[in-house]
Amino acid sequence: MIDVENLRVRFGSREAVKGVSFSVGQGDCFGVVGESGSGKSTILRVLAGLYDDWSGKVAFGGEAVGPRRQRAFFRKVQMVFQDPYGSLHPRQTIDRILSELPLVHGMDDIDGRILRALDAVALPRAARFRFPHQLSGGQRQRVAIARALIAEPEVLLLDEPTSALDVSVQAEILNLLADLRRERGLTYLLVSHNLAVVAHLCSHVGVMYGGEMVELTDAATLREGRVSHPHTQELRRLSVELEETGN
Repeated sequence: MIDVENLRVRFGSREAVKGVSFSVGQGDCFGVVGESGSGKSTILRVLAGLYDDWSGKVAFGGEAVGPRRQRAFFRKVQMVFQDPYGSLHPRQTIDRILSELPLVHGMDDIDGRILRALDAVALPRAARFRFPHQLSGGQRQRVAIARALIAEPEVLLLDEPTSALDVSVQAEILNLLADLRRERGLTYLLVSHNLAVVAHLCSHVGVMYGGEMVELTDAATLREGRVSHPHTQELRRLSVELEETGN
């Protein structure tokens, strides 16, 4: 479903992404993990059509895309951002937020689509008439996921979707995402600095370091610690320490 070949992104004199290549099968979840500044979020924004200045090849479903995308692309590919409060307009009701995309794309049965989207993310239908500040962090992220689902996409690009949430809520959102992928046959690309989150949700993982994808592995190999690159080993060591301390 997603093919990336020799992707390069430069900001002035600094090359932020250096010849990265990977593929994601239809219905799979691929995780990109790395520390801040490693280039992982830049890759996500290129795929989402948010950056214009890049080189290489990006394709969805075998169809190559360039820096500028057609409107139909944004129904097929949707993004869920890291901060559920920052990504929702604070002065708009949830009803207005969820109706925006169907209105832009001329979709029918907007009311029904909103109700089905709320049901899909286990939010009460009464939530549609509230404002983002009246919801909890977990509820706001459910709204952000509902907004992405209302387009009936094939691909979700997930930018650290649980990092702004309390630890007690993170598992709920991850389980919701896992259920939605299974039920709808969605393809996920998940970016995170948290190795445990990636290993929980994704079948395959790419490790970023200094703008390069230094290791490609599967989640089982990662959990067992059978990784080769020193940076991957360090990320896993830190992840194990966090789990042991309960953080």
